[in-house]
Amino acid sequence: MEKKTIVTSKKAKEEEKPQAGFAFERQNYILMVIGIVVLIIGFLLMIGGGSDDPQVFNYDLFNFRRLTLSPILIIAGFIIEIFAIMWNPGKKVKK
Repeated sequence: MEKKTIVTSKKAKEEEKPQAGFAFERQNYILMVIGIVVLIIGFLLMIGGGSDDPQVFNYDLFNFRRLTLSPILIIAGFIIEIFAIMWNPGKKVKK
C-alpha cells in the first residue's frame, strides 16, 4: 500500500492562519482622537463661573461660552466619535 503525502504550499499555510490586527483602520483612530480632543475642549470650556462667596451671585455662569459654545462642542465631539466608529474607509460601494 502506498503512502499518500499531501503537499501544501507555503501560501496555503499562510492563508489558513487568522489575521490578527486592529479593529479599525488608521483613519478611524485619527478621527477618534479628534473627537476626544473636541470633547475635552468642550468640557474645559464649561468649567468655572462659580463664586467663592455664597452670598454673591456671579453672572459669568450664564455667559455664551458656558451656555452655548461648550454644549455645541460636546455634541459635535460625540457625533465625530460615532462617525469614527461607523465609518469604514476600506470598503467601496458598488453600484
